Amino acid sequence: MIKINDLESLAHFAEVLAKHLSAGDIILLNGDLGAGKTTLTQFIGKAIGVKRNINSPTFNIIKSYQGSAFKLHHMDCYRLEDSEEDLGFDEYFEDEAVTLIEWSVFIESFLPDDHLTINIKTINETKRHLEIKAVGEHYQKLKEVVEYDISVD
Repeated sequence: MIKINDLESLAHFAEVLAKHLSAGDIILLNGDLGAGKTTLTQFIGKAIGVKRNINSPTFNIIKSYQGSAFKLHHMDCYRLEDSEEDLGFDEYFEDEAVTLIEWSVFIESFLPDDHLTINIKTINETKRHLEIKAVGEHYQKLKEVVEYDISVD
């Protein structure tokens, strides 16, 4: 578990994660409303060189941004609850981009088998606990290097 005490420590976590990301990575962001999923996405986007303002794609569901080295796809699947609609997710998952997915529980049947999950638990107004779960060898290595880098800081 990674303890986040304020926005600066969330930004630091995003920077550490971003430096280890590669095109094709799929990251699921879970947490209650207001937990910081979109804020974390904004920090990751900034860390990979996205210049545009990243905001919640709740009404668009998917927004794409160009970073320095690769694209970033940001999905907010909250409005897809009780929907079986496939919005061409494979096209995004197979793209040479990092894909961040909020409310992935609503599209579980479309998700790739291998991915990284970041569970965000709200402790209070500013504090969060992050739990990273990895499925697949690539993501297990990513999890280990991120947790190591955070622990030695």
